[in-house]
Amino acid sequence: MSEFLLHLRGIGRTYKTGEEALTVLNGAELSVRPGEIVALVAPSGSGKSTLLHLAGLLEKPDAGSVIIDGEDAGMLPDAARTAIRLRKIGFVYQFHHLLAEFTALENISLPQMIAGKSQAEADRRSMDLLGRLGLAARSQHLPGKLSGGEKQRVAIARALANHPALLLADEPTGNLDVATANIVFEELLHIVRSENVAALIATHNPELAARMDRQVTLRDGRLV
Repeated sequence: MSEFLLHLRGIGRTYKTGEEALTVLNGAELSVRPGEIVALVAPSGSGKSTLLHLAGLLEKPDAGSVIIDGEDAGMLPDAARTAIRLRKIGFVYQFHHLLAEFTALENISLPQMIAGKSQAEADRRSMDLLGRLGLAARSQHLPGKLSGGEKQRVAIARALANHPALLLADEPTGNLDVATANIVFEELLHIVRSENVAALIATHNPELAARMDRQVTLRDGRLV
């Protein structure tokens, strides 16, 4: 068994528009251990989102391997990659993407029920996460009745609901004010560390990046 939960090996990704080709990643390498939180700090347009999509099996690389929990998963068929995402990967985006017609509790429970849990089991896990994030009293509120910080905390709880081995986050506090971002980020770090999750978090905020275990950046399609 590898000591790394996520291992990107020689990743290449090129996008073609007509006869033009844009190489975004060119031999990118990265390894993240369980319980380790890595900051991905790079300018807009450098390939951060592409890297996260590849690590999360949302896209296939043109070259290289995406190894998750010892399994080379990057080039598996769509159904197999979807199954791995459901079991092992949690996503947090800059915008919360909550389902507007469902309560905070339901937004967190639904992915667990899709993964096979009973509603009772799912609701227990959801309430535990909401409590740890200071939102137990807001469990029955629809997203439209929650503040921006509360919505993002619900999105974090949803990403962690199925006990993922790997958490990927793309500017998870980018839409929040500084004070709220600090609170939300501290709660995210605490849960990730306590549940021994491997985390790769893209951020433009140098103060938040400095609170993670280490930082990497993208330069000429490679991680340095």
